[in-house]
Amino acid sequence: MASAEKRDYYEVLGVERSASADELKRAYKQLAIKFHPDRNPDDKQAEEEFKRVSEAYAALSDPDKRRRYDQLGHAAFDPNRGGTGFDAADFAGIGEILEGFLDDMFGRRGGASRLPKDLRYNLDISFEEAALGTERLIEYERSELCTQCKGARAEPGVPIPECPACRGRGEVRFQRGFFATSRPCFSCEGSGVRAEARCKLCEGKGSVPQKQTLRVKIPAGVENGAVRTLSGMGEETPAGNGDLHVHVSIKAHPLFTREGADILCEVPVSFPQAALGATLEVPTLEGKVSMRLPPGTQSGRVFRLRGKGLPVFGGYGKGDELVKVTVEVPEKLTPRQRELLEELSHEMGAGTHPQQQTFLDKLRGLFE
Repeated sequence: MASAEKRDYYEVLGVERSASADELKRAYKQLAIKFHPDRNPDDKQAEEEFKRVSEAYAALSDPDKRRRYDQLGHAAFDPNRGGTGFDAADFAGIGEILEGFLDDMFGRRGGASRLPKDLRYNLDISFEEAALGTERLIEYERSELCTQCKGARAEPGVPIPECPACRGRGEVRFQRGFFATSRPCFSCEGSGVRAEARCKLCEGKGSVPQKQTLRVKIPAGVENGAVRTLSGMGEETPAGNGDLHVHVSIKAHPLFTREGADILCEVPVSFPQAALGATLEVPTLEGKVSMRLPPGTQSGRVFRLRGKGLPVFGGYGKGDELVKVTVEVPEKLTPRQRELLEELSHEMGAGTHPQQQTFLDKLRGLFE
């Protein structure tokens, strides 16, 4: 029953049934590297696909097994139906082939050079710098190729520098069925180079930490959390350079908050200013401006200052500044101030507060 559920081996590898040995090998190489556990940590689906691909290639790469599979299908390897089945020996050669693929692709022979690693830098900028744009000098540390061994990890000219225990890989692999696991080589401590042959400048690491200073340009209108990627400025290895990812964090402003390209500023005014009208000095990113407050301005009203916001990031034009007026009620009054307010209150009729009168009318309607 289990064999009937298996996918066709040719379908698993994505080749025609007439595929040559070289075509099978190329297909297996692409799929095995794609689904290899080293590239897909903690991905059970990729692990299962890697097993299927390896099993298919183990059957089709052997001429005799392929002939039997073409005749009988999966039943050719089902011991319960007269087949021979698979054992660990069938996959030992597959592991060696895959190791060769990975060594060639990742440059792991002769010094076990690593894949280039990306680096991250967290950059804090002010609200004004985000609004207007800026250039900042940043300093960080990255691994750079050793100037003496050029990443080979061994002293130049030393014969046979590779560790014989791991053949220069820096790790020892174990075959468990058709699935390979690895651990750092104890003989060379994971360096891939014999102790007596290791480069003295980098102690066999192939790279040395170096301070790097770069000028980073932050465009106007950049969003909080934006990432600026500097290609090739990450870790340096013989296989190439990683990238540096600069993560931008914008500090809070004491007066402004951001709403896209617009900025919001809350301005407190007194009751007389709101009632009689006034000319206010309002802060903007470009300095103070005068704004006319019309008589009878209600608390919470928002005024728009065109073009006083942030540049539209990645686009054209600028946002606006939204000025929200809040009428401030005094918490403490002198006796004279209280007397004047009481006189004013007596002078004001219902028509002076139409919103309050409308509210009271609706309230009466609810309970009548």
